Amino acid sequence: MTTTAQPIDGCWEPLLQQAAGRASPISDNVRRLFHGRGHCFPGLEAINLDALGRQWLLTLYREVGEEPLAELVAALQALAHRCKGEPLQALLLQRRYLPGAPTEVLLGELQPQPIVIEAGARYQLELGKQQNSGLFLDMATGRQWLREHSEGARVLNLFAYTCAFSVVAMLGGAQRVVNLDMSQRSLQKGWINHRLNGIDLGRVEFLPHDLLKSWGKLKRKGPFDRVIVDPPSFQKGSFEAERHYQKVVARLPELLAPGGEVLLCLNDPDLGVDFVQQAVKGAGDALGFVRRIETGEDFPEQDTNKGLKLLLYRYDG
Repeated sequence: MTTTAQPIDGCWEPLLQQAAGRASPISDNVRRLFHGRGHCFPGLEAINLDALGRQWLLTLYREVGEEPLAELVAALQALAHRCKGEPLQALLLQRRYLPGAPTEVLLGELQPQPIVIEAGARYQLELGKQQNSGLFLDMATGRQWLREHSEGARVLNLFAYTCAFSVVAMLGGAQRVVNLDMSQRSLQKGWINHRLNGIDLGRVEFLPHDLLKSWGKLKRKGPFDRVIVDPPSFQKGSFEAERHYQKVVARLPELLAPGGEVLLCLNDPDLGVDFVQQAVKGAGDALGFVRRIETGEDFPEQDTNKGLKLLLYRYDG
């Protein structure tokens, strides 16, 4: 690697300025270095840059010309050399606009299953093969809220994916956690994440079930003091937010203890806060709005209605 960047197009300057303020020191921690998808940086709406431990992932949602991309790579290379901490292991590029969202190594050597850290919690990622790494960085403030409100709680984590919410709940002192997700493979990764954090697995359950067919089982395991609802906006053959979100929310009072809280999450730019609010109305007056949890300064949004929605509700019973 060299420390001299080639001349770059001026449009990269906002990205480089944002990244320079967040990238140092390079360590095993994760952070969004640049969030173009929030439409706050004209011309850069199709680009994100993440620090996934000592590997940086540049994600493109539409094609960028070969020459401008080379200029950006050179500038990021120079930035990495200026950063304190550990050397950068790799710069990766994922092209989300192509089928399969392929990932290529631009600099360094790929570490496909790095152990990374967020707020002291450890997670194993999977890079290079899957579209998603195993940890959604924009959900960090939601995880922080749960960790701070889990002491002694019985927690239900719906659409658990790799169980990051479960990890922080247990680290926050939860009595027990039930994780439900259709993907056995994702839950197996969740099991690994718990082991990485030294969590007592005797108090954690992993259920590879379809939520829409599992209400009876969950009622028998309840009631719960905290419920996380973090579904995909669309998963072919299993869940579509427009069809199923309200059905899920309407059943939540059956699972909640009096005074229990539910964090309703939705990340679909076409479905805003009003969509979630209408879904809650389908549950009658059982759920009362508490507040919206913001995603934080690393995820600026021109229109917060299009970004990640994290809405907290309480069940008074």
